[in-house]
Amino acid sequence: MDALATPAEMRAWRGARPGGLGLVPTMGALHEGHLSLVRRSLAENAATVASIFVNPAQFGPGEDFERYPRDGERDLRLLRELGVDAVYLPSPAAMYPDGYETWVTVDGLARRLEGASRPAHFRGVATVVTKLLNAVRPDRAYFGRKDAQQLRVVRRLARDLDLPVDVVACDTVREPDGLAMSSRNAYLSPPDRAAAPVLSRALAAAAARFAAGERSSDALRAAARATLEAEPRAAIDYVSLADSASLAEIAGEADGPALLSLAARFGPVRLIDNVELG
Repeated sequence: MDALATPAEMRAWRGARPGGLGLVPTMGALHEGHLSLVRRSLAENAATVASIFVNPAQFGPGEDFERYPRDGERDLRLLRELGVDAVYLPSPAAMYPDGYETWVTVDGLARRLEGASRPAHFRGVATVVTKLLNAVRPDRAYFGRKDAQQLRVVRRLARDLDLPVDVVACDTVREPDGLAMSSRNAYLSPPDRAAAPVLSRALAAAAARFAAGERSSDALRAAARATLEAEPRAAIDYVSLADSASLAEIAGEADGPALLSLAARFGPVRLIDNVELG
């Protein structure tokens, strides 16, 4: 497995391998969710690159950039064992050199939900994804459905900028108790870890109402919120039922495909989850 540290090294490596290439972008602290993306890329491409970069541009003031979990030795071992062809490990200085002042923004989609709670987040995401795609030049890039808004932002970015990449969505991987896998789960105290599966239960409560024929957007949000409010350790940030494509909140009946998503804090740890309805 080759280790590449700069955009120039990455481009040179790619230039010597003209076959189909998959990219799995990560911030490290790999878990089974990441590894499922890697396995899919390995199955669908002649070669696979995983990137590991904790992107400072997508963390806002007071967020957890400095303490974001990092375990580079373990990450490299896991990727090597799976048979990844190369890992791209740029430094912040390589990605944002002195004098850097160019940013990529996606309007509309990126201002809702997570964008409303974390105003600079998707500017950082869109910029770093554009830079990764430019350096790696993959045929396919793999993203998880757990970060549903991020997936839509990246797809819009690729479409609007005519980037020659297929953005592949992969299903959320969950713990046995339903909690969506996330690197931030490692922060949870034992009591908060025991409480956190309320996120998936809240989604399931609303999804069950939808499956039974309920279409009132207010009733579906209320079903999810009631489950969350029954858990005293969960501090709700938002409960959303939005159009699946535009992420605009649905008023009235949820007649078309919809994304039910939520965010809550457990102690200092903010977690998100979602389910698609219809």
